[in-house]
Amino acid sequence: MNRIRYVSLGLLALVGVYTGTWAYFAPTGWYANFPGFGLSWLPQLGPYNEHLAKDAGAMFLALACLTLVALRQVRNTRLVQTTGAVWLVFNVLHFSYHVQHLDMYGTRDQVLNVVLLAALVLSAAVLLVPGPRPVAVPVRSVRGDGIQ
Repeated sequence: MNRIRYVSLGLLALVGVYTGTWAYFAPTGWYANFPGFGLSWLPQLGPYNEHLAKDAGAMFLALACLTLVALRQVRNTRLVQTTGAVWLVFNVLHFSYHVQHLDMYGTRDQVLNVVLLAALVLSAAVLLVPGPRPVAVPVRSVRGDGIQ
């Protein structure tokens, strides 16, 4: 279970750092070239707005910060589930917006949008699964007889 948590948290942290750093510190380039790798998905959504781009970057960096804390404390189920819930709210709303606006993209970009955004929803949802329950260990008294 912890391996799944590491992978999910790692993916979400990577997305948060990648998107947040780019959007906040180079908002014009982010707007023109996101998600990168020769693709450009933002200009089709409307005119550039530096304030909105930097706010999106700041939000992704805040999510990345929370996620990195959870990654360092992956056995803390409450923290991991809270992180998953926060990402899930964002990713479900983000996904639902984009699936309603796929018509502005070609087929390749439509498929990539759905697949990548759905993967982020699933990565967040997986974090809501409770971890293994700790096994209760009997407490021994100083006398060693188990009586307190």
